[in-house]
Amino acid sequence: MNARLPDVAVDEPSAILCTLDEVGMSGIDLPLSLSEPGALSPVQARAEVCVDLPRPHVKGIHMSRLHAVLDAFAADQSLTPRALRALLQQCIVSHETCDSRKARLCLEFDLTLLRPALVTPDLGGWRSYPVKVEARWDAGAFELDTWVTVTYSSTCPCSAALSRQLVQQAFSARFSEAATVSVQDAADWLLENASFATPHSKRSEAQIGVRHQGDTARLALRELVDLAESALGTPVQTADKQADEQAFARLNGQNLMYVEDAAHRLQQALAGRFDAYCVRVTHWESLHAHDAMARVSKGWEAR
Repeated sequence: MNARLPDVAVDEPSAILCTLDEVGMSGIDLPLSLSEPGALSPVQARAEVCVDLPRPHVKGIHMSRLHAVLDAFAADQSLTPRALRALLQQCIVSHETCDSRKARLCLEFDLTLLRPALVTPDLGGWRSYPVKVEARWDAGAFELDTWVTVTYSSTCPCSAALSRQLVQQAFSARFSEAATVSVQDAADWLLENASFATPHSKRSEAQIGVRHQGDTARLALRELVDLAESALGTPVQTADKQADEQAFARLNGQNLMYVEDAAHRLQQALAGRFDAYCVRVTHWESLHAHDAMARVSKGWEAR
């Protein structure tokens, strides 16, 4: 056990003398503690971590060192920008012999929040929001991006107008020969007939990425989810009763939007809070075999 074990990465030079942008590991299981109000914690994350290999003659990095840095982080730290910055610095220090100057960490996990029903008191359920956090260190500069995915309901304004026209035509045909129509007769007819389907009422998804300033104190993932859901207006629900379903029907019918409208709403909500952001919106069509999508960004360049 005291014999020196072979270390090919150190003892043997690379046969091909060139540099590498990134070397590391992906798909690492990692428990994480969150600093998000009301969120379930810890969470099970999947991590990708890497450093650059700028010295052409160096054969490889020491992946176990990166693993040790991640394990220490998971054991002692909550997920904050400051902790991520320190982790990347440790990745660099662990590979001083390789002259590494860049490091990157990507974490993917679900942010799970308790969401109340629309109108029924003391009723609600848990919703999971996919999250991606990517932190980068490049020669002393720290960058941090966070992504959240929000699912919501969208109803096409054109389809709603077409449906309303059918109701109007049917009402006119029914009472075309009546000189007057009583409120009660109109109400009874509407109760029986005013329910033509809106074909473009469907589940939709928004992926929102924001780039944080270097001095950001918190990831504020919950705040980003709340901001997106407030802008969109009709996030999908968890537990509900008939009164909640009826309230959602009213809300959805009053919140008509094309995919362009959803992108505009999110753009407006983010513009005053973040200098750099990226939004991709997808409406999974219920009428067509294809989907509708829109994308908007500001100051965003994929790293």
